Amino acid sequence: MPRTLDGQITMEKTPSYFITREAPSRVFSMSRSTKLIVVVRDPVTRAVSDYTQTLTKNPGLPSFQNLVFKNSTTGLIDTSWSAVRIGIYSKHLENWLRYFPLAQLLFVSGEKLVTDPAGEMGRVQDFLGLKRVVTNKHFYFNQTKGFPCLKKPEGSSRPRCLGKTKGRPHPHIPQEVLRRLRDFYRPFNMKFYQMTGQDFGWD
Repeated sequence: MPRTLDGQITMEKTPSYFITREAPSRVFSMSRSTKLIVVVRDPVTRAVSDYTQTLTKNPGLPSFQNLVFKNSTTGLIDTSWSAVRIGIYSKHLENWLRYFPLAQLLFVSGEKLVTDPAGEMGRVQDFLGLKRVVTNKHFYFNQTKGFPCLKKPEGSSRPRCLGKTKGRPHPHIPQEVLRRLRDFYRPFNMKFYQMTGQDFGWD
């Protein structure tokens, strides 16, 4: 990490940290006062999105339902598939709580980042001890993307929007498959809500 002077905050973003078994001890040994921000979204939507992204790189991929079930007759979910495993947030959080107190973690709702980006960014700024400078006036909703974008920063020729890998249409997945996946995640979601003290409203 770069040298951080008094009055500065250094930030780094790597999605795989939250799910990597060795990451908490390594971050702790680097700096036990590190604040951690985790963006989470409905694990069913997350799994479908993960599959969609992989599908664009590998069009010959088996169907979502072929990958999600260990046994489609019994409906047994295959937790060895990373698209499923990543969404078991409570298990990953247990690993982090061995090293960091809950007060050093902020859980940001991926859904609220879309519906209320300024509100979620306000929570982030408060958590980091920053003045609230990012507000509603910095965002506009991009109808094509289906996401909020940052308005044009001063000195820039265009607004900042999420890249082309975001906001892609998802393939059709049978409702029964999604229902079984929701049933699978429900107890893990409830545990995650209890652990974080936050109800994310996932069905």
